[in-house]
Amino acid sequence: MRFVGKAWKLLVGIKDGLVLILLLIFFGGLYSALSVSPYKDSAREGALRLNLSGAIVEQPSRADPFAAALGGGQAVREYRVAQLLRALDAAARDDRIRAVALDLDIFVGGGQTAITDVGAALDRVRRSGKRVVAYSTGYTDDGYQLAAHADEIWLDPLGAVLLTGPGRPNLYYAGLLQRLGITAHVYRAGAFKSAVEPYTRSDMSPEARTAAQALANTLWEFWQEDVSRARPRARVREWAANPQAFIDAAGGDMARAARDAGLVDQLGDRAAFGRRMAALVGNDNERLPGGYNAVHYEAWADEHDVTAEGGRIGILTVAGTIVDGHAGPGTAGGDTIAEALEHGLESGDLRALVVRVDSPGGSVLASERIRRAVLAARERGLPVVISMGSVAASGGYWVATAGDVIFAEPSTITGSIGVFGILPSFEGALRNLNIGVDGVRTTPLSGEPDIFRGPSPEASRLLQTGIDGTYRRFIQLVAQARRLSPERVNEIAQGRVWSGGAARQLGLVDRFGGLDDAVREAARRAGLDPNEARATYLERRPGFLARLLAGSEGDTAGAPRDVFSRLAQRPQALLERALYEAQGLLAGPAIQARCLECPAVAPIPRLRAETGGSWPLRLFAALAR
Repeated sequence: MRFVGKAWKLLVGIKDGLVLILLLIFFGGLYSALSVSPYKDSAREGALRLNLSGAIVEQPSRADPFAAALGGGQAVREYRVAQLLRALDAAARDDRIRAVALDLDIFVGGGQTAITDVGAALDRVRRSGKRVVAYSTGYTDDGYQLAAHADEIWLDPLGAVLLTGPGRPNLYYAGLLQRLGITAHVYRAGAFKSAVEPYTRSDMSPEARTAAQALANTLWEFWQEDVSRARPRARVREWAANPQAFIDAAGGDMARAARDAGLVDQLGDRAAFGRRMAALVGNDNERLPGGYNAVHYEAWADEHDVTAEGGRIGILTVAGTIVDGHAGPGTAGGDTIAEALEHGLESGDLRALVVRVDSPGGSVLASERIRRAVLAARERGLPVVISMGSVAASGGYWVATAGDVIFAEPSTITGSIGVFGILPSFEGALRNLNIGVDGVRTTPLSGEPDIFRGPSPEASRLLQTGIDGTYRRFIQLVAQARRLSPERVNEIAQGRVWSGGAARQLGLVDRFGGLDDAVREAARRAGLDPNEARATYLERRPGFLARLLAGSEGDTAGAPRDVFSRLAQRPQALLERALYEAQGLLAGPAIQARCLECPAVAPIPRLRAETGGSWPLRLFAALAR
């Protein structure tokens, strides 16, 4: 019996070993399949197929593996703007890529600065002698801004071009909160810090309206200038002002009206677009209708990975809302970013640092955590260059004060130098429910802030003192970094949002330029050849599971193609964003430097009633589903 037991254990061990070997072979093969670029093993020539079925962002977020397993993964695919620029510039230099097929059928959009940069990269492809051809069933503002940089713009005969310009309605909850018996106690510094107005008013304040209108007008002018410069024959100003006149002249045919106005070149379906591309680059498989020789963007981007390691210029990305602690890509966790920088400094290979900011701000403490980490790099002798993306406001600008020089672009949204805090209390709701509240104190601050009876005068004074002190600190940081007097900074601060062009005139920004310009400046300051210096992203590279799940992101099945369906989805998107921002205000830190007036530059995670946040937000989220 003892021999039989030992034999059985041996057989079980052999079985377990074989299973382990098979699993290793399976996952190894799967990883190899994911890691190998299809372009690397292909000598095919043709078009770079750039199918933008998602949003352009500064730093793509990653899918939650457990949510993805349950069918709740990320709904919108995200493309890193720097990777798009690298891929397009590589395509301009490579003789095997003879054209770019820009498919914008399910393009969600992105920050205006990011789209402008991608448009400039498309121009570089055209200047290299290669054609760029764009196609979509319908174009809205962001998609058309990209398409304007193509040699040919194709539109489906059943499609349309709808240009709406910047602007959106905001929700104001003062009446609802009053009906629910909820009091919003607001503490702020800055006359233009309108982030708290939705909880105290039923409409915009005159100060908020003035600032918002000025910013929207500036962004719209930048948009029109970019499109008109790229496509002079397009009558975009007249079309945006009165599209119905063009449509009536075309007998109600919206696609033909867009062509007559010079907005598009050709009307045709996807098969016709494919035949046009085949005429430009060939088609090795003529049995495939609408097919053409193409290299997929994913394979090409993998071949020209912008996040490859080994550079001497470190790029530290601060993207998304700035929050305390750790957070995944696409959200600026203070500890995560600071630790990434500290890890990069420990390698000893970095000669300079570029901080890429694309954030509306958030937690003051997390913003200061990042700023101090950047200052530690400067204390080690590294030049620090700030590069602003589409938005670098409030807490994002707080971080920017740590740099030696600040680059922005005319359409960058920045400023919003102000601080606020908001605290809800439920005394009215409890009174309506006949619920009493009582207790004992040992000090004036016992049980404060009291959300059942409202904060005491002592607690309110203390909170406002904290807000005022943080605002003074903000003013001092800006004054010291920009070599301005505190009085002057206070004049241009007050929570007001500025465009990059206005910010440069005010002294909040040093130069115009994109990320590549900032990298070259950092190289010059470090004594490196700007044309030879390589950059490396200081962030954790995605692991095997993240790469595996990335292939399941961005499912486009059922996604609307026509512009009317896209516009119809805007109210739901606005409601979801309002709920998301409300959660950030009420469930976030007490003192925040955040710009809620800034346009959104990235998709937001869908709220669910069963996840986090206060019970009113969970209720609102459930009603909005």
